[in-house]
This record gives sequence, C-alpha cells and structure tokens, in this order.
Amino acid sequence: MSTSPSPTALTVHQKSRTLEIAFDDGASFSLPFELLRVYSPSAEVRGHGPGQEVLQVGKREVGISAMEPVGNYAVQPIFTDGHDSGLYTWDYLHMLGSQQETLWRDYMARLNAAGFEGDSGRAPGTVLPGAPAKAGGGCGHKH
Repeated sequence: MSTSPSPTALTVHQKSRTLEIAFDDGASFSLPFELLRVYSPSAEVRGHGPGQEVLQVGKREVGISAMEPVGNYAVQPIFTDGHDSGLYTWDYLHMLGSQQETLWRDYMARLNAAGFEGDSGRAPGTVLPGAPAKAGGGCGHKH
C-alpha cells in the first residue's frame, strides 16, 4: 500500500495569488487562488452528491487572508470573499496540482456553457496558469 504524499513546503504568495506547495514525492505545484476557490472541497461548492456542484463565478481576484492548519493532514484557507469551509487535504492539493491543466479546461468550459465566458478574467485562448504554452492566439476579441 502506498503512502500519501506529504508537503515539505507550503507558501502563500499574496502578490501573484498562488499557493506554492512541494511534496515529499518530489512534486511541486503553484496553485492559483482562483483554482483553489472554484474547486473548493466544501459542500457549498461541491454540493451533497454528483450533479449538485455549484459553478463558482467571479473568483479571478479572490485572495487568501489566512491559512489554518488542520491536524497533520490538511489546511483550511480563508478566502477574501468569505469562503472558509473547505478542508484541503494533502492528497486533494496534490490532485489539484497534478490535474491543474484539465481542471482549468473543465472550469472554462463550464463558465462558457453557463454564459460567463471570460468571467475568470482570461480571454479565450489565453494560456491558463500551470498549462504549457501553445502556439496560436485567442480570437482577437477584446474583453
């Protein structure tokens, strides 16, 4: 049975709005606050079962005002929009980091489908945080 990765460093960067986290398995990630907020593991965001997720909009400028430790297994960020009920386990943070590009793509698709294109502050075609740069550009549309 494999053990879960444990963090070796965790730094909140207010200016760049990112949480930098390194793990004992050698992985390290820079997680934007927006990603953390829209993928909060709280019932308020995830609902109480499949299909009950609540799309989070307008979170591109969200900050983290505090980060509280929860035992030896998680942290609880307090976001500047008042959200404070998500417990981010080390496994969950590792998953967010390792699947960041897919999660961003899914979030953007859900925003667009709901009519909130560009709500995250990113123009279509913009390279998302943590995603590899791609050739080509956006649609040229000004937001």
